[in-house]
Amino acid sequence: MCRLVLIVEDDLRIANWVKVYFERAGFAAEIANDGKVGLSMARQLTPDLIILDLMLPGLDGVELCRILRRETDVPIIMLTAKEAPVERIVGLDSGADDYIIKPFDPDEVIARAEAVLRRVKGKVQNVLTRGNITLNETTGVVLVDDEPVTLSQAQMALLSTFMRHPNQLLTRHQLISLAFNDDFDGYDRAIDNQVARLRKQIHREGSQPIHTVYGGGYRFVAVDE
Repeated sequence: MCRLVLIVEDDLRIANWVKVYFERAGFAAEIANDGKVGLSMARQLTPDLIILDLMLPGLDGVELCRILRRETDVPIIMLTAKEAPVERIVGLDSGADDYIIKPFDPDEVIARAEAVLRRVKGKVQNVLTRGNITLNETTGVVLVDDEPVTLSQAQMALLSTFMRHPNQLLTRHQLISLAFNDDFDGYDRAIDNQVARLRKQIHREGSQPIHTVYGGGYRFVAVDE
């Protein structure tokens, strides 16, 4: 499968230049010209690598890098025209994996990219997607309609169980066994409360995948199945 790199750079000349070199190296490449668009595209495309300019309109590179780091461990290489060591430190502290100062040799960018990708090759992420919901079990990030939502550990365990058993009727006892390995101090009512909180967090207008089966339990209806 062709690896995808997202280039977040507001200088179109540099962005297109870098894109051409990545494509020559066998990558697929997409460009975002400001930070907010870059964040949206990163969430939608889930690229294998991000090339990120430090100075961006809308949302600067440091803040964008911090947001991405909370949501994913995608490799990030930061580009900047600034040579001050403090800027380099800030970039790396925000979560960047590497840092290149402009002007740069595009072959060096490709070499750095390959090195970073080799380092993270062994880090396999467990990502579940059902309909408009994505759960990254490695990072704990949950997206509903591409927007992050905050869940408790119990709610995340329940969501993972539902997403791994789409369209199946799960009794309360089965939920306890599958989600908590029977290590759950509570009764049916406690599970009902947890499910109710989870449903509230993932509900969107006209979309509620967790259905109550009266007298039976719950069913996660996956619209993509």
